[in-house]
Parts: sequence; C-alpha cells; structure tokens
Amino acid sequence: MTRSDFYLFCFLVGFSLSVLSFLAGAVHIHLPVKWHLPFHLGHHGGGFAKAGLHRGSGSGSQISWFNASTIMAFLAWFGGTGYLLTRHAHLLAVVSLSIAIVSGLFAGWVVFKFMVKLVQTTDAPMSSEDHRIEGALGTLSMAIRENGTGEIIFALGGTRRCAGARSSDRKPIEKGAEVVIERYEKGLAYVKRWEEFSK
Repeated sequence: MTRSDFYLFCFLVGFSLSVLSFLAGAVHIHLPVKWHLPFHLGHHGGGFAKAGLHRGSGSGSQISWFNASTIMAFLAWFGGTGYLLTRHAHLLAVVSLSIAIVSGLFAGWVVFKFMVKLVQTTDAPMSSEDHRIEGALGTLSMAIRENGTGEIIFALGGTRRCAGARSSDRKPIEKGAEVVIERYEKGLAYVKRWEEFSK
C-alpha cells in the first residue's frame, strides 16, 4: 500500500462514515444490523474515548473532544489533504504528513466547536417560580361572559400558553383585557382584571 492509497483509504472511511451518520440521524435511515464493539470505550477519566456527552461538575452538559464526529472529520480531511498532496504536490513525505495532520485537526476542531454551540445553553436554570401559573399576567383571547368561560393567553417558563378562563368574581370580562391568574384548577384559570388586582 502506497502513501497515496493510505490517505485515500482514510478519506473514504471518514467521508463514508460521516455521510452514513448524517443519513442515520437526519433522514432516519436504519441499518438492518446493529453494530456494537466487543469492548467498552470507557466513560471514566483516562479511558480511550469518552461518551459524546457527559455530565460535568456543575457546568451542565459537556462534549468530549474525542468523539465519533470529530474522528470522522479528522479522517476525512487528513485523508483528502494527504491524498491531494501526495498525488499533485511534490513535497517531502514528512511535510505532506504534517500538513494533512494539521488539516485533520482543524476539521475536527471545527466540528467540535459546532457541536459545543449546538448543545450548550446559555439560559439560566429555571426556578420553581418560573413554573407557577398563579400570578401570571395574561390577555383574554376570548371574552368571558357572566358565569361563563373564556380563554386566556399567557407566558410560562418562556413558552406561550393558553387555557380556559373564568372570572374569579363571575363577572364578564371583555376580549383583550389584561388579567392576572389567581388560581388554576382542573385546567381552568380563575382570573381577575389587572386593574383590580393592582389596587
């Protein structure tokens, strides 16, 4: 096997596994067999590889730099660059190898950074207060008739929600009025006008 054949083999393995991984995840193509390695790649510090995602100490989800996606990116770019350099550039073998390694490491680093951006969340953790419906401010999207039921739209935990609504004092409230949820029972929000609540 020549150097160019070795680089071509690395490129084909890395590229084909990347495409297979994309098709399996994005297009949901399933293989007829399940592949499992006969050994464990280790989850503990110092293992050969770590699982793609693991729990850090108080820092939320973290991604190991040594995972299948970065390895496939490294192989594809290492192989492709090395193959092109050995076939079309007249460089020393050590120089071609060095450029191919740098190219592969850069590709793996780009994939790693993309995965970190994809998984990392900058939102602060939600407190129990963010899940409390009582006290939430909302707007009636459907008027409440006397002793009747309407509909309220309100935000809870950063998500827009709607629920059936009744007036706490059984009086009618017009559509578009700002109301406060006093209590929430059996899927119904019992509301009061914001003006009355803020007095």
